[in-house]
Amino acid sequence: MPLPVCYLNGEYLPLVEARVSPLDRGFLFADGVYEVVPVYGGRPFRLREHLDRLTRSLAGIRMAPPRSHAEWEEVCRELVARNGGGDQYLYLQVTRGAEYGRNHAWPENMKPTLFAYTNTLEPPSEKLLEQGVAAITAADTRWARRDIKSTALLANALLKRLAVDAGAFETIMLEGGELTEGSSTTVHVIEKGEIRSPPNGHHILPGTTRDVVGELAARLRLTTRSCRIPEAELRRADEIWLAFSTRGLLPVTTLDGRAVGEGKPGPLFRRMHTAFVDYIRELADAPVL
Repeated sequence: MPLPVCYLNGEYLPLVEARVSPLDRGFLFADGVYEVVPVYGGRPFRLREHLDRLTRSLAGIRMAPPRSHAEWEEVCRELVARNGGGDQYLYLQVTRGAEYGRNHAWPENMKPTLFAYTNTLEPPSEKLLEQGVAAITAADTRWARRDIKSTALLANALLKRLAVDAGAFETIMLEGGELTEGSSTTVHVIEKGEIRSPPNGHHILPGTTRDVVGELAARLRLTTRSCRIPEAELRRADEIWLAFSTRGLLPVTTLDGRAVGEGKPGPLFRRMHTAFVDYIRELADAPVL
């Protein structure tokens, strides 16, 4: 269940009492962007990087940042504290706001709607870490600006439902015979000891957890490469990892019903997962921004 206190347009109030106009452009047009920030021990993880991406997403839809990083940090800290601290995740959303009507071309100088709430952060179970998860593949049916973390997630939701219907955890998407990403994750492909992921651009969302993987790989002296990944390379991978804010890293051990590698989490995943957990502990007392 969501934790009880949310933030809406400058106020902290019970989530069940939060109200937004039905004329809000986020409701009518999905005219908004969002971020999801994990919180460990009451401390937002990689908050600067998440807020940097929020700013880029806002620029992508021609909106100025409604709050500075420092102001967002204050909101995040207050919201986490009001919801009991500990391990949570923060959801931040900015829409263009409401007008008295419905116009595709929005009027200038609208007042944005700012919303945030927290929910319980559930770490991956030992079973998931030991057995891995199943994934399926499907064609990427999303819009052309996937680098914007848009609230327009209908295609993602339909793709995620494909996985659920197949008894899988994730749908890994393909476009033009190449890997893009998962319906709610970044995908890493490991072959011959090299960690590969598709390059940033309009076709994928730049992943904050993916960046952590790259930094930790450098510490571990593992080779990483950002490159186009053909479908055949995905299917013959020694290991496949999913990276996302609410779970960190998970290994894919079956893809479309076939074993990935030996059908169990691989040795590089185990090293990276250990490094990831250690990194969270390392940052416990570090400044958030």
